[in-house]
Amino acid sequence: MKHYEDNFAHDNLPEQTLLPETDFFALKQFQHPEHLNCVERLLDYQIAIGNGNNTCIQTFDTKWTYQDLYEKSNQIAHVLVENLGLKPGNRVLLRSANNPMMVACWYAVLKAGGIVVATMPLLRSKEISTIINCAQITHALCDIDLAEEMQLVSAETLKSVTYYGNNDLEQLMQRKPTTFSNYETKSDSIALIGFTSGTTGIPKMTAHYHKDILNICEAFPQYSLQPTSKDIFTGSPPIGFTFGLGGLVLFPMYYGASTFLIEKPSPDALLQAIQDYKITICFTAPTAWRVLTTKLKEYNVSSLRKCVSAGETLPLKVWQDWYDATGIKIIDGIGATEMLHIFIASNEENMKPGATGKPILGYEAKIINNLGQELPIGEPGKLAVKGITGCKYLNRLEKQKEYVQDGWNITGDIFRQDEDGYFWFVARGDDMIISSGYNIAAIEVESVLLTHDAIMECAVVGLPDEERGMLVCANIVLKDKTIASSDLAKSIQQWFKEVAAPYKYPRVINFIDHLPKTETGKIQRFKLKTTN
Repeated sequence: MKHYEDNFAHDNLPEQTLLPETDFFALKQFQHPEHLNCVERLLDYQIAIGNGNNTCIQTFDTKWTYQDLYEKSNQIAHVLVENLGLKPGNRVLLRSANNPMMVACWYAVLKAGGIVVATMPLLRSKEISTIINCAQITHALCDIDLAEEMQLVSAETLKSVTYYGNNDLEQLMQRKPTTFSNYETKSDSIALIGFTSGTTGIPKMTAHYHKDILNICEAFPQYSLQPTSKDIFTGSPPIGFTFGLGGLVLFPMYYGASTFLIEKPSPDALLQAIQDYKITICFTAPTAWRVLTTKLKEYNVSSLRKCVSAGETLPLKVWQDWYDATGIKIIDGIGATEMLHIFIASNEENMKPGATGKPILGYEAKIINNLGQELPIGEPGKLAVKGITGCKYLNRLEKQKEYVQDGWNITGDIFRQDEDGYFWFVARGDDMIISSGYNIAAIEVESVLLTHDAIMECAVVGLPDEERGMLVCANIVLKDKTIASSDLAKSIQQWFKEVAAPYKYPRVINFIDHLPKTETGKIQRFKLKTTN
């Protein structure tokens, strides 16, 4: 079935037998008409019901209403079609930090019938070129602040690059109508392509439909946040990351709330926004929650009612310290670009500190072994998930067969499930350390180390060792970096053996100034493995 004039994305979807099972939930909110453009529910609907004058997006120096966003996205859609020659189904690269124009461009691409490929601001030209070539991207909309790397890109398929912030796009917009007839996509037309991991070699790109975007707005927010139009969202994840797209764009706008965008979301900037703009819902990573807790005395965060953590598992100590300081229970969650957003989480009434949570509305999960057989309660194994969204790799048949098995999505994470149905993170599949026959999860060692008074952050990896197979290596950031010494390392090792199983203790300790992290706050453990 042809969805677009340019059907490249749909032609490279896996065949039907390799797609995950997604249609077993018969709930009304997950049923959609054949023809569906998700923008109509996310943005146009707010205008139709009279919310045009309500605040939609704020920054430290800007405020847009829903009407402003609606009109600007319509004008950009006209520019895409009339000036830049966008054909339905063309892929459009978005390059920007979190700001209002990026959101307007995101909606404009879908209004015009394009497919969004949003990227992280810190990517370099070689990585951008790889993305453009893999997805055969034809157009790019780029913030002028990121022009330097964009101008170094080499890609045959790229027809046009249009910048904003320097008046190029803005001047084209000025002459355009503020209304636009949205392209009539289908509910299973591809709306966005997300690149899931490293962009060296051939990166994996996963596709999501228009209906997927609306489905996640009914799932995690309803289960964990219970948002209203009075809520104000903020957070640190880039909109180019699906965690950030959901938390900072899709969820607030689906419920007629507002979002506060921060281009450079340092801990102080986040706390300043929360205090000055009375933020009620905040999304960020575990490493950020740890730092925010240390700065709470400098700011008033009493407006907060929901705090969400994702990107990595949330250490119990970070959760407890935040709760002790604020009385707010951080909502942990696990999601994946392949699944679009969070699929296992908790809410304040249904939470076990330290556990990731239970499958949210619209999802099921189980723990399996290498043969795909479900494991008994309490036994660690592979996490398998299915629900209203699922993995659809483009042009990567071998990876699709690895990720989707018998209709289930196999995420690559090791979890266990307790007798009450809660799922507990054990390790990433590649973060399990096997030393002298013992299976040691890096996260278990980290969770113990974080309770030491001198340790601010840490990341544990396995190092090859002829005698033991692997050694547990802890890379530690101290609260006071001047006290680093071999004696302190020995003291930490001895302390560890007294408070946890001795076989898990880190036989190698490196004191470092900072942990390598991605833009989304994930610790880049592979870098620690190569530098030791």
